[in-house]
Amino acid sequence: MTNFIQNQEALLKLTKPKAVIYDWDNTLVDTWPLIQHAIDTTMIAMNKEPWGLEKVRDSVHKSMRESFPEIFGQDWEKAGEIYKNTYRSIHLDKIELLSGALDLINKFEELGVLQFVVSNKIGATLRKEVKKLGIDNKFFALIGAGDANSDKPSAAPVELALMGSGIDPQKDEVWFIGDTIADVDCAYNSNCRPIVYGDSKNQLSKTITAETMMKNHPTKGLIPLYFDHQKLIEVL
Repeated sequence: MTNFIQNQEALLKLTKPKAVIYDWDNTLVDTWPLIQHAIDTTMIAMNKEPWGLEKVRDSVHKSMRESFPEIFGQDWEKAGEIYKNTYRSIHLDKIELLSGALDLINKFEELGVLQFVVSNKIGATLRKEVKKLGIDNKFFALIGAGDANSDKPSAAPVELALMGSGIDPQKDEVWFIGDTIADVDCAYNSNCRPIVYGDSKNQLSKTITAETMMKNHPTKGLIPLYFDHQKLIEVL
C-alpha cells in the first residue's frame, strides 16, 4: 500500500490556522461499530444482505438523505427511520472519543483557534453526542446533516457553521480535518485546507484514492496526512 510520505511531510509545513473544522464520526469519535450495527439491522429489516464492518467503513461517507435513496429507492424514508431508531437506541451509551482527540481539541483551544464540527450525521444526533461527551462548549458551531440546504461535500454546511464567527476561508487559514472523500471535497468546495486523518492501522478510507492524495492542488498543495492525533499536536 502507498505510504504517502510526501503527504505526511506536508503536515510539517503547515502554518497555524485561524479556525479548524472537524468531521465527527471516526475523526473525533469511534462510531464504526455503531454505524455497522444500525446499517446491518436496517438491511435485514429491508430484506437486503447486511454489509459487515469492512463494507461499512469502505462505503459510508454521504448523509442519509443522499445515500439512502440510492440504496433503498422509494422506501428510503422507511429505511431511514429503522436506521435512526436503531442507532439512537445505543449511541449515547457507547459513544467514545478517539485516542488523542480531546488532547487535540484542548490544544487548539489553548492556541486560541476557533473550532467547529461539520458532520453528515443528523444534526440533532450529533449535538446529543457532543453534549454527552461534555465537550459542546469547545465548539463555536455544531452542524450536521439536514441543518443546511445540502450536506457535505457541499460548502453549505461550512458556510452555516462559520456564520457569525468572523472567519472567512477566502482570507483566513481554515483547516478541515476528516477521514473520507466527503471531507476532502467539502474542504475544497469551501476554500478550506483539507487534512486527512487515517486510522490507527495507518490506513486511509477507501473513499479517498491515491490520485486524490497525490494531486497537487493549485492553491492548497498536497493534502497533509496523519494517523495519530498526537502527531498533529506535536506539529502545533
